[in-house]
Amino acid sequence: MVGQGAEDVTSGKEGEPYARLDKPSSMPRINLALVKPSEDYLPAYVEALKHGWSPSMHEDVREDELARIRADARGFLAAVNARDVRSGLPGFHRWMWDGEFAGAIKLRWRVGTADLPPDVFGHIGYHVVPWKRRRGYATAALSLMLGEARKLGLPYVEIITDFCNVPSQRVIVANGGVLFEEVDALRFRIAL
Repeated sequence: MVGQGAEDVTSGKEGEPYARLDKPSSMPRINLALVKPSEDYLPAYVEALKHGWSPSMHEDVREDELARIRADARGFLAAVNARDVRSGLPGFHRWMWDGEFAGAIKLRWRVGTADLPPDVFGHIGYHVVPWKRRRGYATAALSLMLGEARKLGLPYVEIITDFCNVPSQRVIVANGGVLFEEVDALRFRIAL
């Protein structure tokens, strides 16, 4: 059965505030953490928004995010940590952190099943800031988030990407993703 909540989900050893993934020495070393959105990290998130990064790959929501933060920063953080805003499903966001903000990743699910509603396209979505791409951050972040999905009892996750988004396809395949459907996009499944 799939778990019901994950408000304080973290990876790593007991008591660590976030997860880390260090690649083997034969590959470039990545010191990346997934951190729970909080007041400590919010200024860096705001700076990324001001420098042109949008947490949505499909629309520019920078001004909306900045307005929400200006109006009620604590409320913004509570909403980000409470659920997946677009789908209304249980879910949570983590921010990629390498000493500064590097991107965002989210996980969403339905209680009691790995199936998602037809209008929800995938369990996990991620987006690295442009100035930190091509460093392996998305691959590392996805690997860490898969650990969180396992903790929830999900047997698999699905991730959707556009046909032309070859970098994202590589990230998914590097984490064990298998293409299982081509419709309006490519649908991959990663067994947990």
